[in-house]
Amino acid sequence: MSLPFYQRHHEHYDRAYRHKALQSTVSQYQKETKSKSAVYAQGSTAYARGSAAYRHASAAGFSLDSSAAYSHGSSSAYDLESAAYSYGSTAYDHSAAQSKRSAAYSLDSESLSTSSAAYSHGSEAVNKLAAAYRLGSETYSLGLKDSNLMIEDQSYKMSPKAKRAKQNLVSEDKENEAIDYSVPIFTGRAMNISGITDTEEERIKESAAYVAKRNLFATGEGISVSKVAKSTSEEEYHEKKSRKVAIRESAEHVALKKKIEETQAFRKKLNKDKLLHAPEFVIEPRSHTIWEKENVKFHCSVAGWPEPRVTWYKNNVPIDEQAHPGKYIIGNRYGLHSLEISSCEFDDTAQYRASAMNVKGEISAYASLVVKRYRGDTDASLLHAGTLSFSLGLGVSPHGYASRFEISFVDTFDVAFGREGETVSLGCSVVINPDIKRFKPDIEWYRNGVLITPSKWVQMHWSGERASLTLTHANKEDEGLYTLRVVMGEYYEEYSNYVFVRDADAEMPGAPGAPLDVQCLDANKDYVIVSWKQPAVDGGNSILGYFIDRCEVGTTHWTQCNETPVKFARFPVTGLIEGRSYIFRVRAVNKAGVSLPSRVSEPVAALDPSDRARLRSHPSAPWTGQIIVTEEEPAEGVVPGPPTDLQVIEATKNYVVLSWKPPGQRGHEGIMYFVEKCIAGTEDWQRVNTEIPVKSPRFAVFDLAEGKSYCFRVRCCNSAGIGEPSEATEATVVDDKLDIPKPPGHIMPTRNTDTSVVVTWTEPPGAKELVGYYIESSVVGSGCWEPCNNNPVKGTRFICHGLINGEKYIFRVRAVNAAGLSEFSDDSEPIEVKAAIGGGLLHAAPSPPYDITVLESVRDSMALGWKQPKVTGGTEITGYYVNYREVVDGVPGKWMEANIKAISERAYRIQDLKENMVYQFQVAAANLAGVGTPSPPSQPFKCEEWTIAVPGPPHDVTCTEVRKDSLVLLWKEPVYTGRSPIAGYYVDMKVTEAKEEHWKGVNEKPLQKKYLKIGGLKEGTSYVFRVRATNQAGVGKPSDVTNPVIAETRPGTKEVVVDVDDNGIISLNFECDQMSPNSKFVWSKNYEPIEDDSRLNIDTKGGKSKASFKDLGEDDLGIYSCAVTDTDGVSSSYTIDEEEMKRLLALSHEHKFPTVPLASELAVEILEKGEVRFWLQAEKLSGNAKANFVFNDKEIFNGEKYKMKVDKNTGLVEMIMDKLEDKDEGTYTFQLQDGKATNQSSLVLIGDVFKKLRDEAEFQRKEWHRKQGPHFVDKLGWEVTDDCNVMLKCKVANIKKETHIVWYKDDREIMVDEEHDFKDGVCTLLISEFSRKDAGTYEVILKDDRGKDSCELKLKDTAFADLMNEVCRRIALSATDLKIQSTAEGIRLYSYVTYYVEDLRVGWVHNDTQIKFTDRVKTGVTGEQVWLQINEPTPQDKGRYTMELFDGKTGHKKTVDLSGQAFDEAFAEFQRLKQAAIAEKNRARVLGGLPDVVTIQEGKALNLSCTVWGDPTPEVSWLKNEKSLVSDANCILKFESGKNVSFSISNVSTLDSGKYSLVVKNKYGTETSDVTVSVFIPEEERQSEQEDKKEDKKTKA
Repeated sequence: MSLPFYQRHHEHYDRAYRHKALQSTVSQYQKETKSKSAVYAQGSTAYARGSAAYRHASAAGFSLDSSAAYSHGSSSAYDLESAAYSYGSTAYDHSAAQSKRSAAYSLDSESLSTSSAAYSHGSEAVNKLAAAYRLGSETYSLGLKDSNLMIEDQSYKMSPKAKRAKQNLVSEDKENEAIDYSVPIFTGRAMNISGITDTEEERIKESAAYVAKRNLFATGEGISVSKVAKSTSEEEYHEKKSRKVAIRESAEHVALKKKIEETQAFRKKLNKDKLLHAPEFVIEPRSHTIWEKENVKFHCSVAGWPEPRVTWYKNNVPIDEQAHPGKYIIGNRYGLHSLEISSCEFDDTAQYRASAMNVKGEISAYASLVVKRYRGDTDASLLHAGTLSFSLGLGVSPHGYASRFEISFVDTFDVAFGREGETVSLGCSVVINPDIKRFKPDIEWYRNGVLITPSKWVQMHWSGERASLTLTHANKEDEGLYTLRVVMGEYYEEYSNYVFVRDADAEMPGAPGAPLDVQCLDANKDYVIVSWKQPAVDGGNSILGYFIDRCEVGTTHWTQCNETPVKFARFPVTGLIEGRSYIFRVRAVNKAGVSLPSRVSEPVAALDPSDRARLRSHPSAPWTGQIIVTEEEPAEGVVPGPPTDLQVIEATKNYVVLSWKPPGQRGHEGIMYFVEKCIAGTEDWQRVNTEIPVKSPRFAVFDLAEGKSYCFRVRCCNSAGIGEPSEATEATVVDDKLDIPKPPGHIMPTRNTDTSVVVTWTEPPGAKELVGYYIESSVVGSGCWEPCNNNPVKGTRFICHGLINGEKYIFRVRAVNAAGLSEFSDDSEPIEVKAAIGGGLLHAAPSPPYDITVLESVRDSMALGWKQPKVTGGTEITGYYVNYREVVDGVPGKWMEANIKAISERAYRIQDLKENMVYQFQVAAANLAGVGTPSPPSQPFKCEEWTIAVPGPPHDVTCTEVRKDSLVLLWKEPVYTGRSPIAGYYVDMKVTEAKEEHWKGVNEKPLQKKYLKIGGLKEGTSYVFRVRATNQAGVGKPSDVTNPVIAETRPGTKEVVVDVDDNGIISLNFECDQMSPNSKFVWSKNYEPIEDDSRLNIDTKGGKSKASFKDLGEDDLGIYSCAVTDTDGVSSSYTIDEEEMKRLLALSHEHKFPTVPLASELAVEILEKGEVRFWLQAEKLSGNAKANFVFNDKEIFNGEKYKMKVDKNTGLVEMIMDKLEDKDEGTYTFQLQDGKATNQSSLVLIGDVFKKLRDEAEFQRKEWHRKQGPHFVDKLGWEVTDDCNVMLKCKVANIKKETHIVWYKDDREIMVDEEHDFKDGVCTLLISEFSRKDAGTYEVILKDDRGKDSCELKLKDTAFADLMNEVCRRIALSATDLKIQSTAEGIRLYSYVTYYVEDLRVGWVHNDTQIKFTDRVKTGVTGEQVWLQINEPTPQDKGRYTMELFDGKTGHKKTVDLSGQAFDEAFAEFQRLKQAAIAEKNRARVLGGLPDVVTIQEGKALNLSCTVWGDPTPEVSWLKNEKSLVSDANCILKFESGKNVSFSISNVSTLDSGKYSLVVKNKYGTETSDVTVSVFIPEEERQSEQEDKKEDKKTKA
């Protein structure tokens, strides 16, 4: 059978695809497994007999129980798959526990092996199909030839899946060869994955047959026909076998061989080989349930080398025998460890742990102890005897026993702090009243409101009176609010507290914390989206991204899914193998390193969602780590249609996720997909998945250019071919569609407990898909921020625990979504950590009122007043209750209630009292939490008629609107007014610490009102106040003193703000961000509550309140104040007097009847072509705005003469006229209307103003026409370059290639070497070394076929002088520093300039004295060198020399110091050069006359002569070929008159050829002059000589 086309053309195809014969083998194997269970049973019986023989041979090592287990294990047909293996392992475990083995064991092993082999060959069905039996019997028979063999414990029954090898499919067709597909592997730390859930572990262990099958299809090893020949008959038998049987038997053999190898590897751990190995529990402690006062004993047995040390724990706390003598007894006898607990009590209910540890590791075993307590009329002896039991299944409801249960919690758990990897335990004792023994409560645990179920991460326990929950391996996902709910029928109670889990220590310093809450979304056949939450801790460096790892369930090998870190907290993982299950984890990375991995996700199967739903509803065979999917035989010839409903479901800057629906036309064959992309606007389609088709109707496209737009389409394919493409998607921009949220705002901390603070904030604006928030805290001044939570919290309120009492903290918050973490919010205000009444969560009753006073007394009643409690309990006071009692002879009587209904005022009159009786009073305050503690009894007061003339004390004196330099004092009038009406009030104040005599009056004249704003306070000072009332009789008793008030403006204080809206409505607005849930806004006028709403409308929403005036008038004048209840005195006021009222009414009128605001009035300007533009600009125009244009009271309209435009976006209104004529003189007006707002602006153009504007327009029109051809933008000017040259330049425009430029000077054309290229629109003429000869009139002309333009520059007189001054200035600035040079004549000072002109005047100064030039001291210019020569210098020439260069306006100086060492060195050099000059002048030398080369014919005379000079007269000598030459008859040498030298040879010969040298010498030097003499023989003579030589040779011969 050939492979489908898409697998033939792609090397990397799905490894799950199998050969048809192999698939048939699997199907046949499954059928035979179900149909031949009887054969299993028979084979098991035979094996049981063999096992019985073995047990008889080694009876000492086995118990009857294990033997029975073997017999019983063969009774079930289906269960044999697991029983044969598991029971056999149990027997081996018992055998391994024995210290010695009998000799019969090894002797009988051979016979047992023989019987097993006989069974194997005798039963063909078992030999072919029973993989479970083979794992049991053949492992036993083949693997236990060594007497020291011991099978590992139960956890080793499911061997880890073997590493995948390259598949070797038995096929002759080469194109069907499977090629392995490699995935890059991240070499991080390995995490061992045990079972996923308890039920799955049981299913894994259920069948050894499926283990063999899993190894077969997972590894692909050994899929070949066995060629091992055991006998001739067996060879013939194998040849007759079918292909599928051969493959299956080979696979079974490989699995069995692997199992034997694993068993042999385990054998090396035995103690007999003296190898170290970790502890293992042979016998684990078991749990007990007992009654009080009974004893209990836990037992366990541990194996390991070296011998492990065992420690016992109670609720993870080590048990100390010495601390509890007689309570605990820990024993160890012959390797059997025990813990005995005497006289158990209810508190002994706990989880106990035995921990065994040696150098190779540690292992723990757990057991629970439940101690029951009996109560009621039940006889305890019956309970202990076990004769009495209660049935829990009677169906009794609580209604038959009690109308209501009272459930209370005792010994509750506090806020818990843990770290990742640690064990965290929560516990709480529960008391239920009444206690109904036959009705038990339901115990439920919740995390953040979600019910928790037991798992390998969470363990729960209920002892009957105490509930506990243990997080065995805490992770940040476990952080949250834990709630214990105890349910009794219809009643339940809850207790909650928070558990915080911090990050584990990073493996690399500075690495971030691990991500959390990894979830798998939208799983399909080969695709899944993995999402996670970002960690709160970034390690001090921003997180660069995340790595996603995957692991196939049943293996321990992790594979990294992405090569580069991704920042978005969702990632599509592709390339999954259909039918297999995966788990995922995520790691964060920053520049310091990679974090620890997150907790693994729940397993997800790579299946079509419909297949997954079908498998849930119909459970499959025992789970083997993979799901094998079989498909129907494909129908040939059906090409699939195009997919439908293609859309982009997610787009980020890293990838785009596509989703579509399968086509309707596809036949019965499975289909795959090809995805294509193209850049939007093109049709250049490119296939994305070129290597392997996609199985899922989902695909993630990577490697897209960020910011570009793409379109996508999808094609279907099967063995029949590739279908038509789907409709393309809309253009999708590759960018993050989800933005990182903005920072939260209004961070507000409030006190809670001694170690916690409540932090609230507001959601960031425009936030999308928020995951939650992270909160951080910092001690003020420390600069160190610590996370308050490690799992993002939802909502805008969080309680930060674990703070230090008394410290001041600041807080900040950041928002989290999948795109990332926002910036941190602004820091909150500092807050000191200390408890607030009510704990910030539950309100408490208020504290007692105080300072009870009598406000008035008559014969049978008394009026009392008191002060509000200092602590309100976290909510406002709802009322007061007053009690009174009689005091007779100093003995108080019984308290009586004065009022039944709570009173809201802090004053109350008690009626029906006895005249002249002494009374005491007490007051209690109430709020939502209840009635608080009553105040202490007041001092005794006598009930009698007051007859004093002055008024009583004012009461309820309070301070509000406290600021740093002022406050407002309020009070209420006295209850007792005296004999005449109250005429006013006096206010007194003093510093709190001052003595009584320091009271001073605030007002000199009595106040008629009952409030006063007191100013002039000193910031930070504490004050107290009191009020006295006055009438005609005088000033009465002062009120009680107020509480101390500190003059300060608290952070966040806001004031009442007046506002006028667009409709002209005037309102007062107040905002408060410190409100509690019970806070209210209270508006007052002149500090009296506003009860009449006919003048005001009050609207309150959230933390804002608005008081709007219906019709502001004189009746509304006054002070308007707003106070917020249940806050720390938040209040403010605003005064409306007559002046303010007029201002507000004018502003209201402006808003009611608005005008269009103008940014500029109507103006006029001339445009480039001479057009006239009238314009104005409004500050803002809406889309409905319109404009009217009026000239001399007549409206004008858009047409040929007038071009009108209104730009509503910019508010610009303009009108353009082509030109101005005489008839256009007059007044222009623009009228604007925008809704109900109007405005207009006018401009008068008459007389000289109009004429000037018209002339300017005409000039501009002519200029525009000039500029249609080449023209000058900037006139011709000059510029001095850095090289001190003059450049004439002008800026031109409208130039083209044919435009020519001609320069003239004094009407003579200047020939320019190169044609100008008009670079940058600038024309230049460079004049080098500008001087007076260059003065004149310069003109430049531009011309082409469109016209010409000229520009002139006169450089004469003043203009030339200005230019020369600039040239001289530049030359002077170019002068180098003065340098010193010694010459043979003296010392020279010099400087170089760019070039020198005569207009640059040079002066020299010596020691601040102008130098007078002489023959000895002179100045001059040589080329670019300006110098001063000092001949024959003397010490008087020492000093400071300055060269002054004057450019005509300013002088430029260069200075050098010629003194000290500088002078000495220069003078010494001058002396040396002077001597050298003398020597050079007088040294011997040849002045001339001798040639370099002389050529002469042989026989001729040679005469040479020259002149020599020297002082003294030099000596003369001759050399020939470097040898001395003396005069003789042939060569005559002469030296005459001390200067004439001659050399003559009368008859030269060839011997005279050579180099002759004339050497002249005196005391100043020597000089040599060389001459080369060459003597030649004529040609005729040479030939004759040669002939003579030849004849001589012949003669000699």
